[in-house]
Amino acid sequence: MEAHLSAEPLDRRVLLAAARRWIGTPYRHQASLKGAGCDCLGLIRGLWREHLGDEPEPLPPYAPDWAEAADGPEAETLLAAAERWLVPVSLDQRQPGDVLLFRWRDGAPVKHAGILSTGEQLIHAYERVGVIECPLGTAWARRITHVFSFPGALPWQP
Repeated sequence: MEAHLSAEPLDRRVLLAAARRWIGTPYRHQASLKGAGCDCLGLIRGLWREHLGDEPEPLPPYAPDWAEAADGPEAETLLAAAERWLVPVSLDQRQPGDVLLFRWRDGAPVKHAGILSTGEQLIHAYERVGVIECPLGTAWARRITHVFSFPGALPWQP
């Protein structure tokens, strides 16, 4: 399946404003509807649709423990999808508007995603909390494993 990508460059300030409009959306596993419900991947999917067009591939159903229950390459499904559709960025070159991927512990598969906001904040959907913007802090920062930008994202300009 080929993704329909917008030909317009993506202004990171516009992307962050859109991400902040998701704040307060309740957490709903596998959902991706602003105001109604989403999980961490649903937030990224919703921003993709808003700024780039149709989602690039169908999303298979996944259980809350999908990554832990899988062995081999299946365990890195989230990371593999990010590598297919997003643009890799080195950790030290991350900018507001980038997608951050997290592992809960060493050796575990990538399991969480969020958007880096200004001032080293994180916008993400968190179970039992919903979409929030919170300080990245040491606890989150040490779990970052990969950074990606959306295709066409312009460099950050405050």
